[in-house]
This record gives sequence, structure tokens and C-alpha cells, in this order.
Amino acid sequence: MQKNFRFGFRHVLYIVLLSGFTVAIAQPLKNKTKTPASIKISPAIDTKAKPINSGDKTDAEIKREQESAAAFIEAYKVFMHPRCMNCHPKGDAPLQGDDSHIHTQNVTRGPDGKGLYAMKCKNCHQDTHVAGLNMPPGSPVWHLPPANLKMVFEGKSPTQLAMHFKDPKFTGFKDFKKDMLHHVEHEPLVLVAWTYGTPPPLSHEEFVAKVKEWIDKGAVVPK
Repeated sequence: MQKNFRFGFRHVLYIVLLSGFTVAIAQPLKNKTKTPASIKISPAIDTKAKPINSGDKTDAEIKREQESAAAFIEAYKVFMHPRCMNCHPKGDAPLQGDDSHIHTQNVTRGPDGKGLYAMKCKNCHQDTHVAGLNMPPGSPVWHLPPANLKMVFEGKSPTQLAMHFKDPKFTGFKDFKKDMLHHVEHEPLVLVAWTYGTPPPLSHEEFVAKVKEWIDKGAVVPK
């Protein structure tokens, strides 16, 4: 009788423990399947209705920005060509030649960009090109950018140069679009780049078109 009682009590104890264990496991599972009233489930997003991108832009807007950046990359080839970059050095001496070496006469910028003391730019650079091999090119306004607005191109990446062009403290332009386009299209010193020495990789017309496209499509800074 005592033996049977022990056997029965042990089985009852096992059943109670097993039931408690089952309830303990089932409770978290039950909680996971229940959504609290405070949590709202968002409806499914239709990714086909609109392209998903960082700025929620349309495909046309993205394409336009890409074309703007690509246009600047093409124009950048001209900006960094010796015919342009030689007059936009990081130092105060102009550069010369296709290898962009320091000006051999040790000319310096001066406050107004026209040279210093007796070494004035116009001493050698006349209103037109001087005839003869390796003679100075000419223009009525031959000069470097002034000391307070150096407009340095040398050593600048496409990203840096595009950002600088949009900064009036760098260019001095009051109307970015109007003044920038006028500069690349009509500035006499810019035009010299296609009439003396090794010309830039784009024609002047192509260069102006690329600058205009860059600006008209948002003046996007390439990465």
C-alpha cells in the first residue's frame, strides 16, 4: 500500500511539473503572435509605382542630375588643360607651356593680377599674339586673377572645382548662371586658349555647350 502511494504521488508530481512547463513555453509564443493595440501595421509599399531612391526622385530627375554631372566632367577637361589652368595657378606666378612650368621671367601676380613693379604682364603680352615661334600670346586684357580673388584651378578635383564655381567668393560672380556663361563664351582670355599653342580637347563651342548643360540641368557637383 505504501509502495503504491509513492508510485501514484510521483506520477502526479510529474504531471503537475510538465503542465507548468508547457504553460511557460506556450505563453511567450502566444505573446509573440499578438499585436498590441498601440502598434500600427503600415500597408504594403508598391515599389512599382515609384522608384525608391535616397531623395525620392523620379527617374527623369535622376537622369537629369547624372547628365549635369557628366557635362561638368567633360568641361573639366578644358578647365584643367594648360591653356586654362596656366592662368589659374595655386601660387602667385603664372605657368607656361604644355608642361605648366613656372613663368621663366619670374613674373608675379601683383594685387591686381597684372604683374608687380616693372614686370607687368602687358610689357610682353600685347593686344594680339606676337608673331614668331614661342613668342608671347596676346590679349587686350592679359592678366592673372587678382590677389583677392585668385580662382585657383590647379590641383582641384572635379568635385572641388564645381563647388568653387558655385561660390561667389571664389568667382566674384553676382549672377552665377549669367556671369559664368558669359565668362566662358566671351571672355577674351578664355578665347585665347583656342588660338594659341596646343588647343584644349573640346572646341570652344563644345566647351560652352557643356558648361551650359551643367548649369541648366542643376549645376550638380560630381562625386
